[in-house]
Amino acid sequence: MDLTGLSSTGRLLLVLCVSSYLYTSTDAEGSCKLKAKFNLRGYKEVLTKTVVIGGMFPVHHRLASTDANTTIPPESSDCEGFNFRTFRWAQTMLFALNEINNRTDLLPKTELGYVIYDSCFTISKAVEGTLTFLTGQDEAVPNYRCGDGPPLSALVGAGSSDLSIATARILGLYYFPQMSYASSCSVLESRFQYPTFLRTIPNDENQSVAMAKLVLHFGWTWVGTIAADDDYGKYGIKRFKEVVEEQGVCISFSEVLPKVSNPEAIERIVQVVLDSTAKIIVVFSSDVDLTPLVAELLRNNVTNRTWIASEAWVTSAAISRHPNILPVLGGTIGFGVRRAEIPGLKQHLLNVNPYNDTLTEEFWGIVFNCTMNYTQVLRGMRRCTGEEKLDELNNTYSDVSQLRITYNVYKAVYAVAHALHNLEDCKVGSGPFDNGTCADINMFEPWQLMYYLKNLRFTVPHTGEEIFFNNGDVLGFYEILNWQSDSDGEITYTNIGYYNSTAPADEMLTINNASIIWNNDIMETPRSVCSERCQPGTRMGIRQGEPVCCFDCIPCADGEITNTTDARGCLQCDDDYWSNANHDECVPKIIEFLDFSEPLGITLIAIAAFGALATIVVAIIFLMHLNTPLVKVNDALLSFSLLLGLVITFLSSIVFLGEPQMWSCMTSQVALAVGFALVLSSLMGKSALLMLRARAIKAVKNATKAAKAAAAAAEQSPDTAVIAPAIPQKNDVDPIHPRHQRAIMIVCTLIQAVACTVWLILMPPHPVKNTAAQNIKIILECDTGNIIFICSIFGYDMLLALVAFAFASVARKLEDHFNEGKSVTFGMLVFFIVWISFVPAYLSTRGKFMVAVQIFAILASSFGLLACVFIPKCYVLLVKPERNKEEMMIPRAKSRDIAAAHASTSSSANGTTVSTVSLDD
Repeated sequence: MDLTGLSSTGRLLLVLCVSSYLYTSTDAEGSCKLKAKFNLRGYKEVLTKTVVIGGMFPVHHRLASTDANTTIPPESSDCEGFNFRTFRWAQTMLFALNEINNRTDLLPKTELGYVIYDSCFTISKAVEGTLTFLTGQDEAVPNYRCGDGPPLSALVGAGSSDLSIATARILGLYYFPQMSYASSCSVLESRFQYPTFLRTIPNDENQSVAMAKLVLHFGWTWVGTIAADDDYGKYGIKRFKEVVEEQGVCISFSEVLPKVSNPEAIERIVQVVLDSTAKIIVVFSSDVDLTPLVAELLRNNVTNRTWIASEAWVTSAAISRHPNILPVLGGTIGFGVRRAEIPGLKQHLLNVNPYNDTLTEEFWGIVFNCTMNYTQVLRGMRRCTGEEKLDELNNTYSDVSQLRITYNVYKAVYAVAHALHNLEDCKVGSGPFDNGTCADINMFEPWQLMYYLKNLRFTVPHTGEEIFFNNGDVLGFYEILNWQSDSDGEITYTNIGYYNSTAPADEMLTINNASIIWNNDIMETPRSVCSERCQPGTRMGIRQGEPVCCFDCIPCADGEITNTTDARGCLQCDDDYWSNANHDECVPKIIEFLDFSEPLGITLIAIAAFGALATIVVAIIFLMHLNTPLVKVNDALLSFSLLLGLVITFLSSIVFLGEPQMWSCMTSQVALAVGFALVLSSLMGKSALLMLRARAIKAVKNATKAAKAAAAAAEQSPDTAVIAPAIPQKNDVDPIHPRHQRAIMIVCTLIQAVACTVWLILMPPHPVKNTAAQNIKIILECDTGNIIFICSIFGYDMLLALVAFAFASVARKLEDHFNEGKSVTFGMLVFFIVWISFVPAYLSTRGKFMVAVQIFAILASSFGLLACVFIPKCYVLLVKPERNKEEMMIPRAKSRDIAAAHASTSSSANGTTVSTVSLDD
């Protein structure tokens, strides 16, 4: 048979069943004998009693070591390590039974007896006691109860959770009630596995959740856990970790306390505690299992830690009264079950008789360091007199200031008594069983008492607490205790709050933080984190291979924020917002445009206004000298159209300033395009005439050279008649008239005006918010619309400029006292230099400075044209009026060419006359 899938308790039950099956009766005398006898110690009082209540308490810590020799018959081990605290629990059961038997309102017709065994804090002894209790004699026979004594009612016990689990499985087979006072493990809540188990201590499900809420209350995210190697520790810490890990708390370490002596394991656990950065350590253990660890902690002086205690050791004097415990465990916070005052208990404890039983005798000898054993007296030990005074001692046994588990024992006994009372008080015909029958108090079955226990509701004497069972459990209520120091340097359990599982979720845990004394250097709430919290402006970056509580705080990138602590990721700001310097808030981006009121804007306005004013002044000068040769020879209308275009370009630059609006975007671009078209078309009209004049002069020069050659030929051949070529006249020098120039200006300007109109209708410029150019700014600018339109329109201006430059460069060698061709050529060179430099400068700037560069290019090119074209003329008009004469405006050939021409007119060859050159305009 494969037994590997069964637990240790399951295997034990299987062995018991097989043993029962194999039992055979050889004779009447040996009908209830087995080849094993248990060594149990305790209290027994069943004679003349009506009903018997069983009890089981871990009065000793452990089993005494035995010889493993198998050559002799094995014996049941004895126990060692007397526990004053649990001995008080056993005495409390005796006190409660005596109190009930003396009452007239509870079981007035019934005397309660008892059978109490010492479980020695081990499963084997607990099972021995359970079997002995069920069979009714010291030699246990499974499935049989030998004898005709009073009926058994229930078992109060068996102490720790692992002991109760073992006994509950056996008692459940017979549906025998078990009332536990200290077994809080959550696994015992299963009605399927433990159908008859009830308890007066809250379920550890409540305690585990309470511990988790305590950790979360103080914001601890990095904790260590230590659990006893039993069901109590393992299930309790397992549930705690489930709750806290759901809330983001990480476990730094999780250690298990050995059940048997293992110094190496204890030393390793202490080293783990020392190496860990966790300052909070949760311990789910009994005081017995924790004692070796505490001793090692003291030896290594492990301080500056806060310990979270379960109810099994938070009020244990075996821990808190340890010498020099305050530096190590001072400030401990734990959960204690409800405390109570039990009148008369202390007096009962002090009045125990050492001669009644072996347990009390052993207790007496340990307390007073004496013996009642005659053999030991002979060996020199002091003999106990029995007259020693317990009230003169101050130990755990007689300390009734923290009656918590003791109070649970008291409630457990009273719960069984009230159930028996209800069973006894049943009225035939209205009973809960078949046909309204009732159970007989002198002979009832355990399952009948189980009915009354499940439906029990009573009030505990002296305290007024109402007890009832919900699936075998009582309400989850805990007092929260803090280990503090009194004036004598002793540990006191100070109440700092409570936990109530039935309260609303936000009111379950109530703590007075101000009353807590912490065990650290600064006496403040300790911090226990693997990594400090990430402040707003940063996000958590998980470290590979480490718990989620261990992380790096990574600053958010520009344009991203976090406004909470421990943010998992950064949030992107909206398009119109940007992160502040701390990256914890999205702030509106800086709105940027070249404003009128700022220094740069004022400077540009002043320059543009100066340019427009200078242009107007030039126009006024021209008006004042309208009828002079200099103004007339340059076609006054073209000059005024050129000046008008320059005024438009100067003023259009101002429209680029300020917050872009629909009208300003349209006006600035169109005015600039049309203004430059007017300027450049006027210059092109002027340059066309100058180019044609230059070509005519060139023809004169060529004719002059031909005449000179003819004259030379005549001298060499007198007989040959040479006719000189004719010199071009005025009509040949000015092949176009002013009306042609004006037509060129008007047509070229109208073409640009029509193109701009189409542009405005189809895809006009409009204001936009540029959020891509600079992260922290919103640049308000004008979107020119379709790139084809803008390139075509300003490309047309460049075409006019190139044509005007070409015409002017041809006419730059025209000989007169005022060479306008050179002025236009130089002005166009300035124009090209400005706009060629503008392109890289414009592309390398951002924001409002792009507008400033554009305005600067407009102003520079406009000033260049104004200066180059009109300053020489104004100089003549205002400074050198003597040069403002008609003959000074006449284009002519160079002087040496004219002299040669005159020489040729005076020559004659064979009576042939050479025609003269006339350059009169």
